Amino acid sequence: MYLPEYIQNCIDLLENAGFAAYAVGGCVRDACLGLQPHDYDLCTSALPAQTEEVFRDYRLVLAGEKHGTVTILTESGPVEITTFRTEGGYQDNRHPDWVKFVPDIQGDLVRRDFTINAMAYSPRRGFADPFGGREDLKNHILRAVGDPEARFAEDSLRILRGVRFAARFGLIPEEKTMDAMLAQAGLMENLARERVFEELCKLLLAVKWSDIIRFAPILAAVIPELAPMIGFDQHSPHHAYDLITHTAHVVEGVPATLPLRWAALLHDTGKVATFTLDATGRGHFYGHAKESAAIADGILRRLKAPTALREEVVTLIGRHMTRLQPDRKFLRRQVSKFGFALVETELSLQEADMGSKGTGEDDGSSLFAEVRGILGELKAEDACLNLKDLAVNGNDLMALGFHGKEIGSCLNFLLEQVIEEQLPNEKTALLAFAAERREETQ
Repeated sequence: MYLPEYIQNCIDLLENAGFAAYAVGGCVRDACLGLQPHDYDLCTSALPAQTEEVFRDYRLVLAGEKHGTVTILTESGPVEITTFRTEGGYQDNRHPDWVKFVPDIQGDLVRRDFTINAMAYSPRRGFADPFGGREDLKNHILRAVGDPEARFAEDSLRILRGVRFAARFGLIPEEKTMDAMLAQAGLMENLARERVFEELCKLLLAVKWSDIIRFAPILAAVIPELAPMIGFDQHSPHHAYDLITHTAHVVEGVPATLPLRWAALLHDTGKVATFTLDATGRGHFYGHAKESAAIADGILRRLKAPTALREEVVTLIGRHMTRLQPDRKFLRRQVSKFGFALVETELSLQEADMGSKGTGEDDGSSLFAEVRGILGELKAEDACLNLKDLAVNGNDLMALGFHGKEIGSCLNFLLEQVIEEQLPNEKTALLAFAAERREETQ
């Protein structure tokens, strides 16, 4: 396993001082998968005070010292070094009641969540893999360390972490682990909403449609509004899938950005509440976009999502049934009101929504391609779509005798004429039109 020089240096300093030291956890897992680790955590037989002495020439952060963690501030970034430890019970399903330092690496690894994360590596001592993490990675298995129910009772966020690891690395939970994840999903009610939101964000960026189906009951434990969607028959000739399966395909179908993935996950949450069945047995969902937007707003507020993300997601969901058309004037108005970024994001959501019905009927791909082409043309033209791009400003209008509220009103009217392609965005033409309009209103 390759270790960056600054990590190797930290290990060498501890080893040369007589202490065992290992890279541990996610960095070892990623290296086994041939991935480049994003960060490195170290564990050691040195007690915190001994670690501080070894790194006395470095700047240190001691906020986690009582739990055995000393953070070393190196020129290449911070490095967390934690003393081998075991932990007591978890009365709150999150924090250990006590921490006890242990002398060997196996005693430390036994407390970790999954076998794929319970591995350590030392350049001098080799791999420590007492629970078969490498073999589980090879066989695409997600397995809890020891008793799965005990692991999830200690910290129920491990259930969502397990879903994320399964999605990210293409793993299937072994039977006892999956049974415990499902049986103890209710424990996640005790988690801080911020922790749940952070984990869900990581999961959504990695998830495939099949993951959402497999783990739907677990996702519904933290987002109860998803529960009625599981197995919900839409009674529509335009939908071959039940509601959660359609949703899962839409999630995978949009680009992996947080606004789009959240919007895709929640875009049809209002369908159950708005469902009606006509005399022919066909289902309808009148007003479901508005209802879904309101539900999504409540979910994201409850999860304490950032305001900007919540507002973008709610806007996307509320407009996902307002189909973008390949019409220049229509698209100019949309971009003028919402901006290129939101309109392009909206297009991606609508395209995935239309393409995830499972019926094999026309998914509108040619129409979406036309819309995308026109948006590209508008960008290339550097089209005037807002006041700052208008060839005249308030000072120009004041020179013509406009004053007060007249100025803003006239500027907005001129912009509207340019957007509708009734006037060119040229100063002479705009001022002539403004002067003429002012004369007519005097």
